[in-house]
Amino acid sequence: MKMIRAIVRPDKTEAVSEALAQAGMPSLTKMHVFGRGRTKGIRIGDVVYDEFPKTLLLMVVEDEKLDEAISVILESAKTGTMGDGKIFVTEVEEAYTVSKGTKGL
Repeated sequence: MKMIRAIVRPDKTEAVSEALAQAGMPSLTKMHVFGRGRTKGIRIGDVVYDEFPKTLLLMVVEDEKLDEAISVILESAKTGTMGDGKIFVTEVEEAYTVSKGTKGL
């Protein structure tokens, strides 16, 4: 299993969520976050904007669904301009459903 952490523009959150659901991956967690990328923000006159609102999407997928999930996120989150976001993938050793106490997704 893999955990995907996708940081996307807030205005792209619903498009990404809907695209993932249509691809058969409806389970995810959304968090409103603030951050910046490599540019360390932007300067407009005397004001420096160094934190921008983003949405962090967390989801766990089976290994065989990883490439499809990444593709769906990339396609539905992309505007083609700086600040579209990042995707991070990490290994998940185990998962449990709390209500039933069962192991696995």
